[in-house]
Amino acid sequence: MQYITPIEWKNCTRIEKKSLLARPHTTYSSKIEKEVFRILNQVKINGDKALYDFTLKFDKISIKNFQITIQQIKNANVSIKKSLKQAISIAANNIKTFHEAQIPNIIDVETQPGVRCQQINRPIKSVGLYIPAGSAPLFSTVLMLAIPACIANCQDIVICSPPPISDEILYTADFCKINKIFQIGGAQAIAALAFGTETIPRVDKIFGPGNVYVTEAKKQIIQREDCIISIDMPAGPSELLIIADEKAIPEFIAADLLSQAEHGPNSQVIFLTTSLQLAKKVSANINKQLITLKRQNFIINALNNSVIVILDNLKQCVELSNTYGPEHLMIQTSKPRDLLELVTNAGSVFLGQWSPESAGDYASGTNHVLPTYGYAKTFSGVSVIDFQKRITVQELTPKGLLTLAPTIEILSNAEKLDAHRRAITIRVSVLKEDI
Repeated sequence: MQYITPIEWKNCTRIEKKSLLARPHTTYSSKIEKEVFRILNQVKINGDKALYDFTLKFDKISIKNFQITIQQIKNANVSIKKSLKQAISIAANNIKTFHEAQIPNIIDVETQPGVRCQQINRPIKSVGLYIPAGSAPLFSTVLMLAIPACIANCQDIVICSPPPISDEILYTADFCKINKIFQIGGAQAIAALAFGTETIPRVDKIFGPGNVYVTEAKKQIIQREDCIISIDMPAGPSELLIIADEKAIPEFIAADLLSQAEHGPNSQVIFLTTSLQLAKKVSANINKQLITLKRQNFIINALNNSVIVILDNLKQCVELSNTYGPEHLMIQTSKPRDLLELVTNAGSVFLGQWSPESAGDYASGTNHVLPTYGYAKTFSGVSVIDFQKRITVQELTPKGLLTLAPTIEILSNAEKLDAHRRAITIRVSVLKEDI
């Protein structure tokens, strides 16, 4: 069975072209919206009691204490192999190095004589990091969120993850010096972070990917009037788009497509190339490599959402990629950096055949919490500045105000805002009297 049959773009109708790059339908429905709304309200009203009930219902686990104890963390540290600890340390160092370079400089300029303007940065006081588990414990997401939060100097950092929390997640959190860890998942975890309960503290901003219930909960809480909170970004199923020319290695491309497809059944992978021969080889390699992989069921479902498309030239490939706006974009061409200048919409870009998407997922240093489902057109991946606020400052000298006053008076008059003008003229009068 051939899971993805190459398609030539030039032979497609306008409607077929549009459907080729359509993302898989998420399972959002009015039923999910109502269920999430109910969960949020129950947690707000009943606190820990609601968390207990929902955990028993959805996770089939009865939990007396939601917070992970110090002893549990110590036990996790003992159980982790030395080789994994070393790998986590190397990845953490790379992530720290890249994210420390993101610390924004203070802006301090004199826009005109006597008028000083600044931009200063302050950390968000409290943040909640949601770490998904499901079919795989994503302890790498702990690194991707906790490290920039620490670099940004957030005062209170809380982690929530579905029970039972794996030793890998506990060890990684402890490695990042995060000790407020709660075994709670799903929409109820987002509700707890948004409203606070007897056990789980309320936070100012929530980060992290999750399933449709988690995503829907994040969408709803930022729209509620009874909860002043923000989130990192909207999110959907994971996705990868690869652009390659005839010199690319088909085994590499097939491996990259499969690596992203194994995230889940709603994932989507797209391969754009100028070579029909390469497209056929990649398709054959997908079949060949698939039989050796453990998560075949996830991958096969994801491949049903996926396409291989042959286009006339690489510029056309990039244009199509920009239209799609992928979470991950890989460029495996002879001169990949030449195409980078044309890229306008992508969460993270991987240049050349030796830059697999897996490197960014784990250890190269960039962040793997990225916008999906087309949000790469307007959102960026998580960085240090997402854990900070930017505050502007202005300071005028008497001479600076006198010089700028006529401009402000004319503008405020034009907008018919007399009180604005008066705040200027009253000061100008005092300064002129002193002179």
